[in-house]
Amino acid sequence: MHPAILLTGWVLLGTMFALQDWMLAMRSSSYHVNLKLLIEAWGMQYFIWGVMCWTAWTLMGQRIQKAKLSTLILTGIPVGLLCCVVEEMIWVACFPHLPLNKPRMPYWQRLWFNLDAELVDNLVIFWCAFALFRGIGYYQQLREKEEAAAELKTQLAHAQVRALRMQLNPHFLFNTMNGISSLIRIDPAAADVMLEQLSSLLRMTLQRGEVQLIPLSEEMQFTELYLAMQDLRFAGRIRQEISVDPELHDALVPAMILQPLIENAYCHGLSRIQRDGLLVITARRESSILKLRVSNNGLGLLLEENGRKGVGLANVQHRLRLHYGDEQTFSIEELPDRTVQVTITLPLSFREAEVAALTGYGVA
Repeated sequence: MHPAILLTGWVLLGTMFALQDWMLAMRSSSYHVNLKLLIEAWGMQYFIWGVMCWTAWTLMGQRIQKAKLSTLILTGIPVGLLCCVVEEMIWVACFPHLPLNKPRMPYWQRLWFNLDAELVDNLVIFWCAFALFRGIGYYQQLREKEEAAAELKTQLAHAQVRALRMQLNPHFLFNTMNGISSLIRIDPAAADVMLEQLSSLLRMTLQRGEVQLIPLSEEMQFTELYLAMQDLRFAGRIRQEISVDPELHDALVPAMILQPLIENAYCHGLSRIQRDGLLVITARRESSILKLRVSNNGLGLLLEENGRKGVGLANVQHRLRLHYGDEQTFSIEELPDRTVQVTITLPLSFREAEVAALTGYGVA
């Protein structure tokens, strides 16, 4: 309802009627009809209607939208008649030489002549404009409801993600504390180092706050520290390999997305073999897709809790759905050599700022 757009639309509508009137007149009239005059007359008529409509919308738009239909009809009848009279009064004053096929008439006679000829047409214009106002009002209300529903949906999704993060942190903490507890009597020095590393992990988690998407470089920094703790706990029984494409350091991923996969690999696979354990973590780019993969050898899926997914994997899947909807995939499979492989794919996106320092990715 910007005045320039509204008035331009009304004038263009009047111009269309002028062209139509001119073509009909050229076919049926015996005298020449001036196209310029027709455009001026019709354009002025609809320009006046445009000004009146914009004024009505500005002054009474909210009332028109909120009023009951019966009230609008009772009020609209006298207002419509008044608007038609005012419009004709202004138009007749602007074109004293019209109509062309009639002798010269005084102002009031011309006004009565035009009202008699065009009152019905003007009432149709008035009620069409009135219906347009109501339609715009309904459309605005619908858009506001849709935007409110979308905002509520977004807030709900954020709340769900926060709840999942809150669920994941205690789960990770309890499992890590159990690992430290098992080391206290066997290797107190290693348990002390693990406590320091756990303190660093918790500090990193607190510094992130409620940020949901972080650069892969920060996620790998957290992951490497967690892997160092596991290496202390399993005393060199597990070989860890990490491979990340250098171009992916700034790629955005959900915070703490890899730790549950690594924890699941240790709890259900690597912890059950005595030697030659292997954990491989890779991050690759495939066109516009980021593929994260965690694989480990061990006993395979059939013996790993009968293939059931624990809290960590269910948490990861739920968060991926909340963040990316159907644009992500999560799969867990057993390879022929009883290697269990978890693969995540998600849309590739990057943060704007450059990463100042890169972590030491490579073979651990």
